[in-house]
Amino acid sequence: MRVVTTAQPLDVQPTPLALLLLGREADPKSERGVECPGDLPSPSDPNLVARARAAKEKLGDKVFILGHHYQRDEVIEFADVTGDSFKLAKDAAAKPEAEYIVFCGVHFMAESADILTSDDQKVVLPDLAAGCSMADMATAEQVAECWDVLTEAGIAGTTVPVSYMNSSADIKAFTGKHGGTICTSSNAKKALEWAFEQGEKILFLPDQHLGRNTAVRDMGMSLDDCVLYNPHKPNGGLTVEQLRNAKMILWRGHCSVHGRFSVDSVNDVRARIPGVNVLVHPECKHEVVAAADYVGSTEYIIKALEAAPAGSKWAIGTELNLVRRLANRFAAEDKEVVFLDKTVCFCSTMNRIDLPHLVWTLESLAEGNLVNQIRVDKETESFAKLALERMLALP
Repeated sequence: MRVVTTAQPLDVQPTPLALLLLGREADPKSERGVECPGDLPSPSDPNLVARARAAKEKLGDKVFILGHHYQRDEVIEFADVTGDSFKLAKDAAAKPEAEYIVFCGVHFMAESADILTSDDQKVVLPDLAAGCSMADMATAEQVAECWDVLTEAGIAGTTVPVSYMNSSADIKAFTGKHGGTICTSSNAKKALEWAFEQGEKILFLPDQHLGRNTAVRDMGMSLDDCVLYNPHKPNGGLTVEQLRNAKMILWRGHCSVHGRFSVDSVNDVRARIPGVNVLVHPECKHEVVAAADYVGSTEYIIKALEAAPAGSKWAIGTELNLVRRLANRFAAEDKEVVFLDKTVCFCSTMNRIDLPHLVWTLESLAEGNLVNQIRVDKETESFAKLALERMLALP
């Protein structure tokens, strides 16, 4: 006679790797940046679009979905608003009736939204592994050590930190605590002008290229006025004399996407497309910015193309999802828009927010299950908000 036993449920816990792949854990030590897969694959489940619509409709006004410009089209389709990171954080703060803020972007953006929204609102990131390689290049411990180096050199008292919006909440809090301000790629010049009214030097975090381009291109400084602080070297790899002589102390960080563009890319596109206008983001290297025709933030790029005459040709140096979307949008107006680099590259961490993760998030919220909430502790929030408020007060 065969004996049948009833199986007991196993107490199986997901491994950290499994949770990371599902997007329900973060790995702050991982190396993240760009990948070049060609075309992004289509969602495997043809019902995902219908499921996303149904979940969003069920949530109604309780949910507000933010979509960064670099997101996939399949995600942008469900965004209530689109924009750059700071615009989206402000949009979230202006929507106090929304219980859930679903931020389709990367981790530091969701942190900024949590800082600027009310305590009653819950900010959700569909995939916790959606980080930012640039933001990860400056940790709180590294920046605190840098400040000790500046203190020992006798210049901390005359140095004002200015941090790019693309930084963690911890770095924003450090900036606020030490009398500094935040900047975006569109108001960096105003932020630097304000900082030089407060002190003699600036510690610019974490993007060296935006700091250098703003100082040299927009404010007339020389490259010799800038030094590069490397957190992986003793004293940042600099002498006390170099630190004392510098006006701009640039952190050794960069955007993995914008850092790909080169002068060769510019020369190649000019040879392939006669009369092309080269328009790049200020996160690009200094020599690329110098070789371009126009330089500006994501919003600047969009407005420039909107104002461009029919028949004009443009090579854009920024993230591919946005460039492809703009190319499709302006094709009907007889404007040719191409990606500056011949190699097709997406921001791999931005692209972690895909339709499956968004559907899982919306369906979970619709069922009353709060997932992947981003929370900034009160002390960090207080100092970070102080730095953000200084930026908002800029003329």
